[in-house]
Amino acid sequence: MATNERGKPNQVTGVVVSDKMDKTIAVKVSRMVKHKRYGKYIRRSTVFKAHDEQNSAKAGDKVLITESRPLSKTKSWKLSQVIEKAKVL
Repeated sequence: MATNERGKPNQVTGVVVSDKMDKTIAVKVSRMVKHKRYGKYIRRSTVFKAHDEQNSAKAGDKVLITESRPLSKTKSWKLSQVIEKAKVL
C-alpha cells in the first residue's frame, strides 16, 4: 500500500470495522485510484487484519497500523496507535 524508505516497515491509516476477534482487529484502508479510461478518481478499499495485543481499538476508531512478519494465515500487520476514538452517540 504505502511506500516508505528502504528498511522501514509500511504504515497505513484506516478505520476499524470489526473488533470481535480476540487480539485482532479488521482495519479498512481507503485509497483514491484514477480510472484508466475516464480519468475520474475512484475510492478503493482494502481490509487488513491487524494484531491488537491489549484489545484497545474498538469499531469506528481511526488507527495507524504497521506491517510486520506474518503472525497467522491472514494477519501480518500490528496496531501502532489509536489516532482518534469513535464518537459515542
